[in-house]
Amino acid sequence: MSTSQTEAEALQAAIAGEHAALYGVGVAGGKLSGARFRAATTLYEQHRKRRDLLADLLVQSGQTPAAAEPAYDLPQVVTDPATAVALVLGIERRLGAVYADLVEAAEQDGPRTFAVQALIATAREQLAWGGRPEAFPGQT
Repeated sequence: MSTSQTEAEALQAAIAGEHAALYGVGVAGGKLSGARFRAATTLYEQHRKRRDLLADLLVQSGQTPAAAEPAYDLPQVVTDPATAVALVLGIERRLGAVYADLVEAAEQDGPRTFAVQALIATAREQLAWGGRPEAFPGQT
């Protein structure tokens, strides 16, 4: 985890992570069907809600939320359900680290509570998408 981020920087990193997650989960969803597609759709909505909450937190603190990029480089090619599931798992792992950083950097109760809840959610999603339990989710 990074120890030098301010709360504002960690909030900006989190919203950037959520923008990227929305893109990646959308790509992955295109290769999924049935229960996995429904899970990806639900996850997409969760990321959208967290992105919107982060935008609100940033605006409340006088910051302009980082905008989404037009596209993102994915860490792997997504060609089938297995690579789609692997992408989603990787997204949740990365976001776990981002939210752990926000927990550490948060100076106020609102952002810290949000970050803890998001960290727990990413840990749950990692398990749902084939990850292994970790003693300290988000720790790099």
